[in-house]
Amino acid sequence: MDKHQVMAEFSLVCVKLEDAMKYWCQYRVLEPPGVSEKSVPIELVVTDHRYSPPNISISHEKLVEVGTNVTIQCCNQGYGGIIFLHKDGQSAPLQHQDPRGGGTATFTLFGVTPADSGTYRCSYHPKASLFVSSPLGDSVTLEVTSTPARPGAEESRGNLVVAVVRGCAAVLIFALGIFFVIDARSLWIRRDESLGGEGI
Repeated sequence: MDKHQVMAEFSLVCVKLEDAMKYWCQYRVLEPPGVSEKSVPIELVVTDHRYSPPNISISHEKLVEVGTNVTIQCCNQGYGGIIFLHKDGQSAPLQHQDPRGGGTATFTLFGVTPADSGTYRCSYHPKASLFVSSPLGDSVTLEVTSTPARPGAEESRGNLVVAVVRGCAAVLIFALGIFFVIDARSLWIRRDESLGGEGI
């Protein structure tokens, strides 16, 4: 039996807080009669600006070297619920926590790389409604740099350059000395030959 894929599109116009929930799809067939299983659900989360944006802080405010563990803390000011960590440019949250008994979540980025550079923000879903979200809070910026040269590496490189220059200078002086010795010897030989010719 040939199966034709049919797609239906549903629109929610002027979304309200009451629309924040899980949604799934299901279809009914006539031959043979029956109902399909439910699809994988999706969550519609609605932002409610009545909730205060969360606070955010980062453990490293300056440039961070590759491999460093960076901690980001988010505080939802006592609203409870689940706190999310977002990175600008990515649609899905990076991490989430349910700080039971408190309103602060601590997120750790282990062994950061340049790919972790970017702008981070937080949001939270209040405990009263897990499909309602606070606005995104203020941002912090993380900039990861490549590992700098080992201490003393620049000094060693400088010492090597100085040693090479000194070696070249010594070779040049030695070569000039040999040249002058040979030149002086040639001059004495020509002088002796000249004196010998005069005595004949």
